[in-house]
Amino acid sequence: MKRTEPNNQNPQTIVFPFGTVLLYENYLVSEINEGETVTIEHNMELVKLSECFYSDRPFGYITNRINSYAVDPKTYIETSKIENLVGFAVVAQEELMMSNTQIEKLFLKKPVEVFRDLENATVWIESIIAQLK
Repeated sequence: MKRTEPNNQNPQTIVFPFGTVLLYENYLVSEINEGETVTIEHNMELVKLSECFYSDRPFGYITNRINSYAVDPKTYIETSKIENLVGFAVVAQEELMMSNTQIEKLFLKKPVEVFRDLENATVWIESIIAQLK
């Protein structure tokens, strides 16, 4: 995978069969397709992206839950192994999706926060990265 520098004005978009990932300078935003079950295999694609685009700096992961989908909890264990991942933000509107995050936090060994909008999630990720500089 060829690395090109993402930026906040023009994120690079990567489309997978299971969803879309937008790459920004300090974070990525995933939008998983309706009805998917995210597996370790899907997660490995996201790990490859992080290694390619963010290998030399800290970054955040934002999951924009605009669709309903399931996640194999083992994927969070693998996600936690990404050393330069500094935070995991969940953007959800529905109460069920928000409450599911409490269970997901048990498997993630990174800071996790839930937000109702993408803007507050990005501010949170950017603040974590700013503290590291």
